[in-house]
Amino acid sequence: MKSIRQFVQRFRAKNCPLHVLVNNAGVMLVPERKTEDGFEEHFGLNYLGHFLLTNLLLDKLRQSGTHSHNARIITVSSATHYVGKLHLSDLQSRCSYSPHGAYAQSKLALVLFTYQLQHLLTANGSHVTANVVDPGVVNTELYNHAFWVVRVAKWMTAWLFFKTPEEGASTTIYAAVSPEMEGIGGCYLYNEERTKSADIAYDGELQRRLWRESCKMVGISDESSRVP
Repeated sequence: MKSIRQFVQRFRAKNCPLHVLVNNAGVMLVPERKTEDGFEEHFGLNYLGHFLLTNLLLDKLRQSGTHSHNARIITVSSATHYVGKLHLSDLQSRCSYSPHGAYAQSKLALVLFTYQLQHLLTANGSHVTANVVDPGVVNTELYNHAFWVVRVAKWMTAWLFFKTPEEGASTTIYAAVSPEMEGIGGCYLYNEERTKSADIAYDGELQRRLWRESCKMVGISDESSRVP
């Protein structure tokens, strides 16, 4: 989290407006290991880093957004979130670690986070929207830690079944700049269309509990407590 705070400090020093924030860093199926801050790597890098970065830059986004041109936050999740389970009592997967389970949990957390974020933005009357994107199955190096059979299958079939990085980025770009998405937030987007996320992601109480716990983990104040 130190590098994120340093980045935000450097960005603020430039005194530039911020109209679009895309949260897209991530790892997949890595062996059990921790970040410098002691967080399980999937949860820390895929989710908590984006949570902290977004919260530290919210005021800049609010300053840039207007009634006719909202600032936009786009967070990249994955279809894997559909099988994810959020273990609030063990977000670090200390009791039982599974690369697949940890990855899916981090991607579900991103969807829950986006929906709660949009709720808070709307409640505060902010001209900022938050949406979450599923890029699809994309031919990138994310699969480097997958089981060897999966890597071989990817090598043999990627040209036919996988999207190119450019194709994988299309929905994120759509969410960031399309006039059709002006003023629209709280959506799960796939192939440039709004679609339904996992049922559990719409659980408002779970969204709030994850938000509160995330604030504690990254050491920021919980502004959601002031919103009904």
